Amino acid sequence: MKRREFVNQTIKAGILTTASLTFGKIPDLLAFTPKEYDLIAIKGGEPHLMFDQAIKSLGGMQAFVKKGDSVVVKPNIGWDVIPERAANTNPILVKRIVEHCIEVGAKDVYVFDHTCDDWNRCYSTSGIERAVKDAGGKIVPGNSERYFQEVTVSKGKRLRKTKVHELILESDVFINVPILKSHSSADLTISMKNLMGIVWDRWYWHRNDLHQCIADFASFRKPDLNIVDAYYVMTKNGPRGVSKSDVVTLKSQIVSADIVAADAAAAKLFGSEPNEIDYMKIASDMEIGEIDLSKLNINRIIL
Repeated sequence: MKRREFVNQTIKAGILTTASLTFGKIPDLLAFTPKEYDLIAIKGGEPHLMFDQAIKSLGGMQAFVKKGDSVVVKPNIGWDVIPERAANTNPILVKRIVEHCIEVGAKDVYVFDHTCDDWNRCYSTSGIERAVKDAGGKIVPGNSERYFQEVTVSKGKRLRKTKVHELILESDVFINVPILKSHSSADLTISMKNLMGIVWDRWYWHRNDLHQCIADFASFRKPDLNIVDAYYVMTKNGPRGVSKSDVVTLKSQIVSADIVAADAAAAKLFGSEPNEIDYMKIASDMEIGEIDLSKLNINRIIL
């Protein structure tokens, strides 16, 4: 589809105007080339189809992954529950991301999480292990301290040192794929909170000002791309959830290279104000990313 035809169809379909996702003035879509978008907000389709359109608006996966690159994809795989419970990232989305990376010539695409429940069961029940293998990626464990190396968080205020999974330190490209959901301690868990799954001692964060530690670590290794899964969204009893009654179906995604902007947009989608989520405000004050969505060029798409 030619770009102008795509834009015209997007305008006819309507821009995202739900009360919970109002990003300010709608940009003139014809005024920007795809690479000028800071963030994509898309809704109304299946996970893989939404990602196809979102990554196209950012110049394709080749804008982030080069031929021969080693890529690590970090979904939330923390819980031994099925996808419809919305505790883990949607496996259909994870599969599509891996496929895009391989199609543009990535040498290796690794997927892992330091899980909360038993890692073998989490990988299997979530559907992510099968999805990654079917796409040609490599699913790897994060259950042993021997996979983690100590690093210094130079800009950290409460979190000064931590152990990070070796794949994050060794890979060329880091793609962060959280699911949007409620969290009993952090209010919301999205992109920045998802980074707890790449460190060994997550409990240190909980004991030493969780919100500050989340923001501190976001300054260490910013993902090259953040893809927020909001197809199923857990609105209460997070992060594990209790039952399917905790979940609503929003069929949405937020995609951005800016981790703070991605979280701010996802918070709005959830119905929360970004400045009222402590770690988002702290990260903004630390100049890790942009919390003010009115300053961004946003492509809003409905399929």
